[in-house]
Amino acid sequence: MKNRIDFITMGCSKNLVDSEQLMRRFEQEGYHCVHDPKRPTGDIAVINTCGFIEAAKEESINTILEFVDAKQHGKLKKLFVMGCLSQRYRKELEESIPEVDKFYGKFDYRQLLQDLGPAEKEEIAQTDQQQPAQSNKTFNQSRVNANSRRKLTTPHHYAYIKIAEGCDRHCAYCAIPLITGKHVSRPIDDILNEVQELVKEGVKEFQIIEQELTYYGIDLYHKPMIAELISRMADIPGVKWIRLHYAYPNQFPLELLDVMREKPNVCRYLDIALQHISDHMLERMHRHVTKEDTISLLRTIRERVPGIHIRTTLMVGFPGETEEDFDELLDFVREQRFERMGAFAYSEEEGTYSALHYDDDVPEEVKQQRLDKLMALQQQISEEIEAEKVGKTFPVIIDRKEGDYYIGRTEFCSPEVDPEVLIPVKDKHLRVGNFYQVKMTGSDEFDLYGQV
Repeated sequence: MKNRIDFITMGCSKNLVDSEQLMRRFEQEGYHCVHDPKRPTGDIAVINTCGFIEAAKEESINTILEFVDAKQHGKLKKLFVMGCLSQRYRKELEESIPEVDKFYGKFDYRQLLQDLGPAEKEEIAQTDQQQPAQSNKTFNQSRVNANSRRKLTTPHHYAYIKIAEGCDRHCAYCAIPLITGKHVSRPIDDILNEVQELVKEGVKEFQIIEQELTYYGIDLYHKPMIAELISRMADIPGVKWIRLHYAYPNQFPLELLDVMREKPNVCRYLDIALQHISDHMLERMHRHVTKEDTISLLRTIRERVPGIHIRTTLMVGFPGETEEDFDELLDFVREQRFERMGAFAYSEEEGTYSALHYDDDVPEEVKQQRLDKLMALQQQISEEIEAEKVGKTFPVIIDRKEGDYYIGRTEFCSPEVDPEVLIPVKDKHLRVGNFYQVKMTGSDEFDLYGQV
């Protein structure tokens, strides 16, 4: 359809925020934006790519090729690509996929607004009472530069808040600093103003995201400011839940734990990527933290925030990982009993320290075996932890209605990645976006079941 733009977002929620900001600005210029359509619906498509690991890069390229095919069959007029993949490989992509009208990177994608200009408008016959129709060549540059609100693609009651971009950590395996550059924090007042605007639009729950949120504020204020930011955010009327994602174990700001314990609307939930526990692996990964440091920090977190649910991410198959290293990792997971855990197998990313200095010496089949074994252990732990909630009552926010169930989450669950609560539709009429007290009546390895 004319003046309709399809946005396809690959990868993480940080990319999603970029897409939402760009969609809002296009709609200010008269376009209608559709997010993640199952098939092309308009004459323009914008693909926001991920370039984090090999699997994500392949998925992004395959998606681009699908839309190239649609364009070649006359189902699409223009195709644009932005994001992490094209930030890092723009020249190669331009040469190999010339059917794309233009590639943009991670930071210059707003140029697309100027390149397309405002939406075409129908010609209106001029009378004495009418002014001439606005030319589609006229473009309001101030709209491009304004920090306008986003077009939310999430359910209306929650939103992601990106508080910084980039990373200064330089872990041996990670390509993100090569893509996004150094850590750049948003000013506190800018973030709080965005939260206040979203509250007015009906948002109640805020997922705080950045590549490394424990570093927030150091570049602007010369000291960690995440605790102050979250404390002030929690004081905004209408903010019901705040959830923290992507902390780092080295130099963790312990004052943040006091905020989590004292502010009732800061969820007892922390997403902190640990990657490994063997000192041998941590040193080779350039994590700047030891096994002893890690265990001590986890003990402190649980002591100072009783009942907290910790989500972590672990890696298997990093160059040089021995069977002893992996067994140590398994023992660590058994002992810590993480409420939430994800894991992935190492993939070599060009330009990173590990790609330049280490041989990728763990066979792929060994990586997969280790990954399967680790996740099987975590599945058992997760099932036991969720079963412990049966018979207890928790506040639950309702995300959607699906078949015979309303689907909701407790404060211990982030959207899309964590267990959900299923409540039978026949029991009661519930409203999406509202909170209810729900007694847990059953559980399985992935979800809880409850009644209001």
